[in-house]
Amino acid sequence: MHLTLVGLSHKTAPVEIREKLTFPENRQEHALSILTSSPAVAEAVIVSTCNRTEIYAVTTSGYDGPGAIIDFMADYHQLDRHELVRYLYISEGEAVVRHLFRVVASLDSMVLGEAQILGQVKDAYQYSLDGGGSQRIFNKLFRQSFEVGKRVRTETDIGENAVSISYAAVELAKKVFDNLDGRTILVLGAGKMSELTAKHLVANGVHNVLVANRTFERAVELAERFDGEAIPYEDLFTRLRETDILISSTAATHYVVTKDKVAPSLRGRRGEPLFMIDIAVPRDIDPACNDLDDVFLYDIDDLNGVVESNLEERMREAQRAEVIIEEEISSFERWIESMEVVPTVAAIRAQAEKIRQAELEKALKRLGGLSEKEIKTVEALTGSIVNKMLHEPTSRLKDAAAEKDGYEYVEAARHLYGLDEEHPKERTSLIRSLLGRPEKAPKTT
Repeated sequence: MHLTLVGLSHKTAPVEIREKLTFPENRQEHALSILTSSPAVAEAVIVSTCNRTEIYAVTTSGYDGPGAIIDFMADYHQLDRHELVRYLYISEGEAVVRHLFRVVASLDSMVLGEAQILGQVKDAYQYSLDGGGSQRIFNKLFRQSFEVGKRVRTETDIGENAVSISYAAVELAKKVFDNLDGRTILVLGAGKMSELTAKHLVANGVHNVLVANRTFERAVELAERFDGEAIPYEDLFTRLRETDILISSTAATHYVVTKDKVAPSLRGRRGEPLFMIDIAVPRDIDPACNDLDDVFLYDIDDLNGVVESNLEERMREAQRAEVIIEEEISSFERWIESMEVVPTVAAIRAQAEKIRQAELEKALKRLGGLSEKEIKTVEALTGSIVNKMLHEPTSRLKDAAAEKDGYEYVEAARHLYGLDEEHPKERTSLIRSLLGRPEKAPKTT
């Protein structure tokens, strides 16, 4: 068996290619059933998002696992295989574990530290589990990956700092106001960026949304999305008096919000701050507005500065996340190794019992005339000797198998006890097979 990954992402393929290779929720069961019907694929999970499509598989020895997966992707989506291969990446062994853990930790995301990917991978695993595509190995691997995501979220601050313009605006607003609960925002212009910024502000407690736009119908359309109020464009500065946060993103080529128009709106506010976010290029708000008392104006460059600073902080936290990932990879390897030690110990004991029975039978024939009680005593004696002789080495073997490179001890034990002498070429260490480790000579001392 081998761990195999075939996929593409925002790093390797443009959106016009990625959109051709998606596996939406309502097609996952069908796709997985076809994929796992191949003799080359024992287990499979399909992760499909707007930024990546990745197929994780436990592939069968003796087959071209990556090739089978690529054929499936091309056939299922009726794509040219040779064209598709240009955008794909392929990993096997330990690299698959590391990649999955980095994905769920959002270290491989378009936005470093974003939280959405963990939920998407959980959904992908559940589709596979429900359809029988995930068995013992992937049940362990993917559940452990979720623990990786949880550890990275709780033990680092990788998701704490805003790395988008809209989130940066929320972060700055929280510095101006003690909290955003019950605040009122006025959205000037009905573009996507202002809508996204308003969405994040509402999610953080803003209660009232006013929308002004030169085309009133567009203002009504946007206001309805927030259960807000569309106001006539000419009422802009009158309604500014009740506004806490102004978001401006129009297509104007000149300042539409000027100091002399804002100043009258500040009367009667009793020192309440007015936070202005100018995300338009060219700018909508005259920088002179920042000279007014209790006005806090930030433009697109200010927001970009926050984003860049926060990205640097996330990069530092990402280094801490990488350490967690290495710890978890070692933990998964120890689990794989433990899968071998149990049958090995069982085989050693079975071999010892076979020898005990054969030698006991010979001894009883030589002794002859023993009573049933005496025979049972001899049987108990030989059984006790075997158990005591094996207890310490097998206990140590189990302990050693839980250490790094513990599979070497398992291999050495199998060699010393001659457990693979009948068909030595047919057995490959599970840790070497799944994680792509090189062959090593058995450890005999």
